[in-house]
Amino acid sequence: MKATAKDLRFHTKEILESVFRGEEVIITYRGKPHAKLIPFNFTPKTKVEASNPLRGIWKDHRESKDVYKYMHKIRGRRDSSYYR
Repeated sequence: MKATAKDLRFHTKEILESVFRGEEVIITYRGKPHAKLIPFNFTPKTKVEASNPLRGIWKDHRESKDVYKYMHKIRGRRDSSYYR
């Protein structure tokens, strides 16, 4: 994730929440990277954990191994007129 110095100033809480989730945040100033925020006790995640948007109690859910297929199953077919 990238954030500007201004974002850091006005959205510190949101940026820190991203860091707590394990994301790296690059802080830019005038378009150039100047700092990187990483979690203090950082342990690298496996590739599967990092690519899986489901976390917490859902991480061991068998049906949701393929997140996109599972979401399609839950949502079913949507009527396109609903979004107009």
